[in-house]
Amino acid sequence: MGFISKLLLPRQVDFNESLLDQAKNCRSIVEDLCAACAANDMGLLSTIPATAQQGRELKDRNMALLLDVFITPYDKESIYRMITGLDWVALSVKHFQLETRVYQLHSLSEYAPIMSLLADMAAALESGIRELPARQLPPIGNSTDRIHDQYDEVVSLCARANAELLAQDDLKRIMRHRDMLLQLKEIAKRIHLAANTLEDMAIKVT
Repeated sequence: MGFISKLLLPRQVDFNESLLDQAKNCRSIVEDLCAACAANDMGLLSTIPATAQQGRELKDRNMALLLDVFITPYDKESIYRMITGLDWVALSVKHFQLETRVYQLHSLSEYAPIMSLLADMAAALESGIRELPARQLPPIGNSTDRIHDQYDEVVSLCARANAELLAQDDLKRIMRHRDMLLQLKEIAKRIHLAANTLEDMAIKVT
């Protein structure tokens, strides 16, 4: 029976586990960035390119799986948006690390409060994706609500930091740190968008 079913039934993939692998990678790379900011240690950023590469490999694997199956636990468009959304989170962190090197930053401590929120957002996203197989909206909703609230906090902190920058006279410092703050907002936005996709996936299967 098992042999016959393999011949007759379309291939199925555990996308819950595949997406969770990507979400774990996102949490890890955001936490690496948060740790570097909290310790004000530029050397801790050195792990980010390798973690980002692992994330890209997971994205490529998941995209290949999506193209190769007929039956999926959620609609293919939602899975596609989650795969690419998680990839954008990791890519945005990699871009922040790149900018710290290009701009030759010597201190990360001023970004620590924002980074702490981003780490919480990434952890909440992973937690929500972990709850998908149970198809229970309340725990997923708790995770996405946290992300939405913390996204607002990130935007507020970035706005206040920009206002403080504009009160200074050093034009180079203003431009450099505005770019860094924009990239932190980009990371938050990508997590927020992934949370929206998570809500959509959960609603469609409950």
